[in-house]
Amino acid sequence: MLGEIAQQDTKKPSDSTGRKFYWVTLLLLMFLSTSCSIRRFAVNKIGDALASGGDTYSSDDDLQLVGAALPFGLKLMESLLDESPKHKGLLITACEGFTTYAYIYVQHKADTGAEQDLTQAREMRTRARRLYLRARAYGLRRLEASYKGITERIESDPRAALSVIKKKDVPALYWNAAALGLGISVSKNDAEMLAHLPEVEALLERALELDESWNKGALHAFQVTLASAKPGQPDYQKLKKHFDRALDLSGGNQAGLYVAYAEAVSINKQDRSEFVSLLKLALAIDPDQHKEVRLANIVAQQRAHWLLKRVDDLILDTTSVSEGRISND
Repeated sequence: MLGEIAQQDTKKPSDSTGRKFYWVTLLLLMFLSTSCSIRRFAVNKIGDALASGGDTYSSDDDLQLVGAALPFGLKLMESLLDESPKHKGLLITACEGFTTYAYIYVQHKADTGAEQDLTQAREMRTRARRLYLRARAYGLRRLEASYKGITERIESDPRAALSVIKKKDVPALYWNAAALGLGISVSKNDAEMLAHLPEVEALLERALELDESWNKGALHAFQVTLASAKPGQPDYQKLKKHFDRALDLSGGNQAGLYVAYAEAVSINKQDRSEFVSLLKLALAIDPDQHKEVRLANIVAQQRAHWLLKRVDDLILDTTSVSEGRISND
C-alpha cells in the first residue's frame, strides 16, 4: 500500500530494504519527537503514502496472507487518524479497507458457513455489519472534510445534499455507498438499516452523474450487487443495462460482475440455465491474466463455486430458457 513520497532535501533510498529503513526511521522520529508539528508532519506524510494505494493487495493471489495482513494495516490507519483526524486520503482508504475486509473475510464466510452453523453465521453477519458501519463512519468523515455539515443533510434529503459533490469526490461517493449498501445486505430484516437505502441510491446516482465510467464500471457493477439487498422484485431491465455497461467498461474480465448478476437476477427469476451460464463465465476468467483485480477475481470465483454447489436449493424451476442466454426482459 505504501506509495512514493516526494523527498525534500535528501535522496530517498530506491531499493526495498532502504525504503523500509526510511519508514522505520521516520516512524521513530514521529513518536520520539516532542514537537507536535513534526509528529503531525510525519503522520501526514505516512498517511499520504498509505492513501496513494498500489496493487500490493489487489494483485495478490493468497487470500489467507492478505487476510492476516489487513487488520494490522487497518489499525495503523486508525492510529494515524487519531493524530490527523481530517486526513482525506486516510479517511477514504480506511473506508475502503474496512469495507473490503468485512466483505471478503466476514460476510462471505458467514454466507458459506450458514448451513453448518447458523448461530455462528448470524454472529459473523452482526460483526460484518459493525465493520461496514465503521467503514461508513470514515467515509462520512471524508465527505465532511470537504463539505461541512453534509452528514446531517444526507440524512434529511440525500439527493439535495449530494448535489454539491464534485467529480473528484466520486471515490468517496462509491465507498460510502458500498459500506452502507453492504451493511444493509447483511441486515435484511432490520427496518432501521433498510431505511438508509435511499442514501445508498442517492450516493450511486450522484456518482454516476459525475463519472459513470469510473474505475472500469464499478458504479454500474455495484448497482447490480445492491439489488440483492433491496426488498421486493428488482427492475430487471434497469439491472440489465447496468450489467451490460459494466461488462463493456471492464472488458468482461471481472468475475464478480457475473456472480452479482446471477445472484441478483437469475435466482430471483428462477432461471437455472442463465444462473449456471453466468457462474461458468466467472470461473472461465484466469485471475493471473488480470493481475490488477486478481484478488477480487479469486474471491468471486470462490463464491461462484459455492453457488454452483447450491443450485438445486436456490433454483427449483428447471424449465428456464436455453443455456447460455442472458435475458433482456
